[in-house]
Amino acid sequence: MAGGVRPLRGLRALCRVLLFLSQFCILSGGEQSQALAQSIKDPGPTRTFTVVPRAAESTEIPPYVMKCPSNGLCSRLPADCIDCTTNFSCIYGKPVTFDCAVKPSVTCVDQDFKSQKNFIINMTCRFCWQLPETDYECTNSTSCMTVSCPRQRYPANCTVRDHVHCLGNRTFPKMLYCNWTGGYKWSTALALSLQVQLGVHVQLIVGLR
Repeated sequence: MAGGVRPLRGLRALCRVLLFLSQFCILSGGEQSQALAQSIKDPGPTRTFTVVPRAAESTEIPPYVMKCPSNGLCSRLPADCIDCTTNFSCIYGKPVTFDCAVKPSVTCVDQDFKSQKNFIINMTCRFCWQLPETDYECTNSTSCMTVSCPRQRYPANCTVRDHVHCLGNRTFPKMLYCNWTGGYKWSTALALSLQVQLGVHVQLIVGLR
């Protein structure tokens, strides 16, 4: 009888151990499942990555290119086609030489017809507003109604011609003589006025006779 009780007790102890181990595994698995569910529910701070698109290369032709003759002499390019390193400390009225480079999309050659990017230009040291009147164009005013002496002036905006090189701004304000009156050029209006006055004097002289 005693020999039968001992195996039974051992079997019970083994069952208790197995029960304990199963409960422990269940509890451990539950905690891990809860932690996994919590991590899925609340993943924590997230990192966002912004993809910056690569800037597309511009294929537009700069507006100044329309003024720049292709494969012409670099030294004869218009001023809008080149960038020059100028020096305002040069002596007014004296010849001066400046280093220049063509702008992007501009092609030119040297005296030997070889492609060139950097070159020098020779010019006279003076600001654009000091140029002679033949080297720039100005706006006209048709509202000047005068043939009086002294002649009246009006504010005009002047722009240097393309082939002329100078220092400073190529567009500048200037006070010019009114050259228009009543829709006629000042010189024309003055000639007509003199003719009318001459006619009046002739009539007076004939009348006195």
